[in-house]
Amino acid sequence: MNQDYIKPDNWSIIEEGFDVNRVKSSESLFSIGNGAMGQRANFEEEYSGSTFQGSYIAGVYYPDKTRVGWWKNGYPEYFAKVLNAPNWIGINIQVNGESLDLFTCKKIENFRRELNMKKGWLSRSFKAILKNDIKVEVKTKRFLSLDLDEIGAIKYEVTPINSDAEIVFQPYIDSGITNEDTNWDDKFWDTLNVSHKNNQAFIEAKTMKTDFYTCTFMESQVFINGKSVLIEPNIQADSNVSIFSYSHHVKQGETYAIHKFGGYTVDRNHDKSQLVSVAKRVLETATEKGFSQLLEDQKQAWETIWSMSDITIEGDVKAQQGIRFNIFQLNQTYLGKDSRLNIGPKGFTGEKYGGSTYWDTEAYCIPFYMATKDQKVARSLLEYRYNHLDKAIENAEKLGFSNGAALYPMVTMNGEECHNEWEITFEEIHRNGAIAFAVYNYYKYTGDYSYIPEKGLEVLIGIARFWQQRATFSADKNKYVILGVTGPNEYENNVNNNFYTNYIAKWCINYALENIQKIKVEYPADYKRIMDKVNLSTPELNDWKKVADNMYFPFSEKHNVYLQQDGFLDKELIKVTDLDNSQRPINQKWSWDRILRSPYIKQADTLQGFYFFEDEFTNEELERHFDFYEPFTVHESSLSPCVHSIQAAKLGRMEQAYTFYLRTSRLDLDDYNHEVHEGLHITSMAGTWMSIVEGFGGMRVKNNTLYFEPKIPEQWKEYSFKVNFRNQILKVNVSKNQTHFQLEGTDSLQISVNSKMLTITPDNLVTI
Repeated sequence: MNQDYIKPDNWSIIEEGFDVNRVKSSESLFSIGNGAMGQRANFEEEYSGSTFQGSYIAGVYYPDKTRVGWWKNGYPEYFAKVLNAPNWIGINIQVNGESLDLFTCKKIENFRRELNMKKGWLSRSFKAILKNDIKVEVKTKRFLSLDLDEIGAIKYEVTPINSDAEIVFQPYIDSGITNEDTNWDDKFWDTLNVSHKNNQAFIEAKTMKTDFYTCTFMESQVFINGKSVLIEPNIQADSNVSIFSYSHHVKQGETYAIHKFGGYTVDRNHDKSQLVSVAKRVLETATEKGFSQLLEDQKQAWETIWSMSDITIEGDVKAQQGIRFNIFQLNQTYLGKDSRLNIGPKGFTGEKYGGSTYWDTEAYCIPFYMATKDQKVARSLLEYRYNHLDKAIENAEKLGFSNGAALYPMVTMNGEECHNEWEITFEEIHRNGAIAFAVYNYYKYTGDYSYIPEKGLEVLIGIARFWQQRATFSADKNKYVILGVTGPNEYENNVNNNFYTNYIAKWCINYALENIQKIKVEYPADYKRIMDKVNLSTPELNDWKKVADNMYFPFSEKHNVYLQQDGFLDKELIKVTDLDNSQRPINQKWSWDRILRSPYIKQADTLQGFYFFEDEFTNEELERHFDFYEPFTVHESSLSPCVHSIQAAKLGRMEQAYTFYLRTSRLDLDDYNHEVHEGLHITSMAGTWMSIVEGFGGMRVKNNTLYFEPKIPEQWKEYSFKVNFRNQILKVNVSKNQTHFQLEGTDSLQISVNSKMLTITPDNLVTI
């Protein structure tokens, strides 16, 4: 049973009514971020019920020592933990000496929480009767500034309803925090200094082992009925906490409010000796602007983002809410301002999975960022991997590879592998293919080839070297095989000849060879520089070619399909529809042993290959493979429904495509996999965008031209999206009977619609 308490709304995520059993789920769903920091939607005031406290700073992590007993060779020494950072949002509330705590209140009425995605703020309102029978009305609003990305702002208002009351606001900052996700319960933070002056407080702290220096800061102002009140705070401080108390006698019906500004300065961006003085400047800017002006700036910043990235859907509020939620969370997580950062699978919404970078970025996120931002953003994601090439070569060396072979990590913060399950770390090597595919995809979409001679070719060479060394020649098959792998379907470990892995290995080698030849002819200076650096010889290139030309792909004559891996047909092939619902999700109900022996597929695997390389297969082949594999797919990975939605749309199966779309877009809102309390599935949200643009819109790039084959689900009246294609912005609007194209800019653009070529001129609506 999926959860169903989020109210359908075009622009907001809304929860009405307070339920202690929903607190952790809502903390995830209502999370906020600005690319530089983020936080779960924890209450500002004290909450003694079950909660998952989480504030996070981009790029700040802790190398938690690996928990592993028997396998040592090549094993990562640590698992990079996304660090729960010092808390700056806290404001404890005392009413006539009684704490406001929603877990202990006698009664809570009219509880409402809203995440306004259009304007980028989070609010709550409720009425509560405290244990001392005082009734108060509370309204809060909070946001993390996109413009000043080191600061956030909170407005917290309390109105006593049934009597006068002595109300105390206690804003605080606290570095004595712990991670939910920790291997050994290590202490992650070392507090260096707690200081305060006037209405400002600062905590300087550094991370253990990694030595990231941070300053957490706050400043507060209080108001009665909107008028500023000067109250000298009572200050308490200890080794980890600084608490300011602002006490005021508030008459019945009066509104007592606090505006709190807080955030982080970090030595990733400033000299560590200057963190407090920078924090003071940030606070000065914020308080000068004030809460209302900062909020206005926030609305404008989000308006700019939405003007390019919004997708509109008419006639289906849940579908509309779903896609906007996904686009909103992607932009909260990564805005492309800092090339050292990447898109973590939980973003700023939780700690599970650790690390900041998976193959999800290259396989799913780059298309979204290429089409909705300037192409520089996507290029910086590619450069992130180039900057980690030496580490990828080191990772491969630890596993016994040589000669500059590169194995990119499954999970990383700084290029080092830090994933802790051997069947993933050593065996889920298909991730290397996604890195190379992203280089190809970027060039195909943007037409910017310069990245490949400048940086990309070195990455492609390292990856090709890895695949050539990882393949084994089978005398029995007279082919090259790839043994002991885990494909995208993590419900099969240590299998031989995973089709997708073998296919992408062959493709990577051929793509590297093709680019070596092109650069040799067209960029001779780059060619010489690279060849001098990597020592590539003709015999080595011949060895690559031999592997690519003679790669083995398991195939079933009986079913006329490529096999997901050698032993797939040895399984008892019971379809998902014949599984008792009480057994789902199997990853929470079954032993790992039982899962591994089952035919059940976590996410697109063979079909992932058909998605990436669709031009290399016919529609009939896609249909055969889709019909064979989808019935065994349990879609228990967030990355699964989007690929299936795109392929179902390509096959004209719109009802199925729509069902998969709804699942991917509302995966977290409706908690399909019963795990949203741990955080959101950020990287798969880009797949939701692809489900509409590539799935229903049928958008592809072929021969430097945008192709569209628009379709529309029965449930929708119309939908629209924009893409930035080579610095030309094209708006596409699809309704039941026609598709409109509108071009911004000065140059005309040739596109193909349903296999017919069209020329679109700027500001001239073209209807098909």
